[in-house]
Amino acid sequence: MKYPLILITITIFIACSSQQADLPVTENFSQDTISAEKQSEPLYCNHEVKVGAEQTDSYLSLLKDKRVAVVGNQSSMIGSVHLVDSLKNSGINLVRVFSPEHGFRGDADAGEKVASGTDEKTGLQIVSLYGSNRKPTAEQLADVDILLFDIQDVGARFYTYISTLHYVMEAAAENGKKLILLDRPNPNGHYVDGPVLDPKFKSFVGMHPVPVVHGMTIGEYAQMINGEGWLANGVVCDLSVIKCEGWDHTRFYELPIAPSPNLQNMTSIYLYPSLCFFEGTVVSIGRGTDKPFQVIGHPKMEVDVLEKLYSFKPMPNAAAAHPVLEGETCYGYDLSGSDIKELRTKAKLDLSYLIEFYNKLKMGSAYFLKSNFINNLAGTDQLKSQILAGKTLEEIEASWQSGLNEFKEKRKKYLLYTDFEN
Repeated sequence: MKYPLILITITIFIACSSQQADLPVTENFSQDTISAEKQSEPLYCNHEVKVGAEQTDSYLSLLKDKRVAVVGNQSSMIGSVHLVDSLKNSGINLVRVFSPEHGFRGDADAGEKVASGTDEKTGLQIVSLYGSNRKPTAEQLADVDILLFDIQDVGARFYTYISTLHYVMEAAAENGKKLILLDRPNPNGHYVDGPVLDPKFKSFVGMHPVPVVHGMTIGEYAQMINGEGWLANGVVCDLSVIKCEGWDHTRFYELPIAPSPNLQNMTSIYLYPSLCFFEGTVVSIGRGTDKPFQVIGHPKMEVDVLEKLYSFKPMPNAAAAHPVLEGETCYGYDLSGSDIKELRTKAKLDLSYLIEFYNKLKMGSAYFLKSNFINNLAGTDQLKSQILAGKTLEEIEASWQSGLNEFKEKRKKYLLYTDFEN
């Protein structure tokens, strides 16, 4: 059984398109039916939430008579209207759009190089910040007065929108530009967990000494980047955050639009922080299927007799051009029917499947990719060493606690909303 989201089909009319004219402009981010339970008691607080972008009275006056560049993607919506369209309709002087990983429309596969281009309808230049150009250049900012950042994050350190945020803040600071960030709820903002990144393993999938799940909105995260002096040469960004209304860290928010191609529903978003570690192994997490980040499998996996055997075959699709184990029948688990309330309230990383697959596949170090990408995802080489050494899940989790406690204290200074620990 699938646990449904609110049935909403959102048609995205985006004035600024990517260079690929054949990309779809409709995103259906929903599941199949509405349960009686959800009809009687809403699972999500969306009807009470007003995201930063919706609060135009708070920022349009700041943009008047300014040259503005938007950093956004398909999630940069004000109801059914894209932020870019709203700004154009309000007479704001837009000069450029910057887009993160997955592109302006959010259709590019993870890791796929995203090309820059020009929107045919508006003539706006679209500059990709994923690939060789991850940071706006002085030339790209020369005719810009204000940067307006509006991207939906999911609250995991290896989700690269916060890395793009870092470089945008750094470029703004270095070039004397103001950054206005339109905040959005963090769907995984109700807990903090995982190993804190060791700076030796800094990469685009982990740039800062924070846990895997940091429990902050992208606006709170921006304040931490500034406050902790993480920008190059100690520069500080002139930052203003337009807060959300009606949301805090104890409330659950349903994303109205898929934040990236392989996070297609709330089940995948809640599972993502735990399952993404498999990206550093030989195991498939469903890229190339209709259940990415909801299924786990490998051709040589044998599940327990009492467990329901599940099989799938990754194949190229719009969200994964070359999926792991392409064309091979994989055996493992289907988590797409997980109880959505249990996933929300679990409030911790679950690495039990990562350890189970290691133990059952009996591949030793070959379980992990030769690139040691697992270390980039974990932000440390300890997790891999612990699994190879046969440490239990409880022992591994205990090794995080000291770093987590220190981070939680640091995090308090930057929160904009009532916290789950208050």
